[in-house]
Amino acid sequence: LFAAGEAACASVHGANRLGANSLLDIVVFGRACALRIKDISKPNDTLPPLPKNAGEESLDAFDKLRYANGELTTASIRADMQKVMQDNAAVYRTQETLALGKSLIDVTVQSFSKVKTTDRSLIWNTDLVETLELRNLLANAATTMHAAEARKESRGAHAREDFKDRDDVNWMKHTLTYFDTNAGKVSVAYRPIHSKTLDESECQAVPPAKRVY
Repeated sequence: LFAAGEAACASVHGANRLGANSLLDIVVFGRACALRIKDISKPNDTLPPLPKNAGEESLDAFDKLRYANGELTTASIRADMQKVMQDNAAVYRTQETLALGKSLIDVTVQSFSKVKTTDRSLIWNTDLVETLELRNLLANAATTMHAAEARKESRGAHAREDFKDRDDVNWMKHTLTYFDTNAGKVSVAYRPIHSKTLDESECQAVPPAKRVY
């Protein structure tokens, strides 16, 4: 899988939070992707055969939501998710609100198993589209909440009132979150920061500095 830009989140200028990073992503990481693809693949290369059931899992997941006949509407679950995130993972956060938020968002994620769709058609089916979007939003909400609760510092847009300062000793590392779609569970892991450039003689690394205004 090759990606450049927002999907890649290569940690350039604050994990690509600013639109001005787009040109940098295309020129640097887009070029790197293209050069790597050129190295490992050639025109008319033989592709590995697809399994006979390729795509069936996606279609099954699609039809499962298309014919979902639970007791909760997409709108009601989405409203619950929005309230949990706004109340417990807002701009300023504390351990108390985040810990409560973890429990509440996990309950909201599990409630998606009871979702109900009413439009079974395949033409302009906004009910189904919104339900598919909600499935993705719930995964993002849950991983955001769990990652935020675990990070005991303030950094960038993650502002904690109980840990007001950035803690480079313990938290200068990337958060990796994994969402088990079937179980609706989140796991959190970490990987180290790459603090060196590819060629230190050509380009020296810039040490981290405190953000001040």
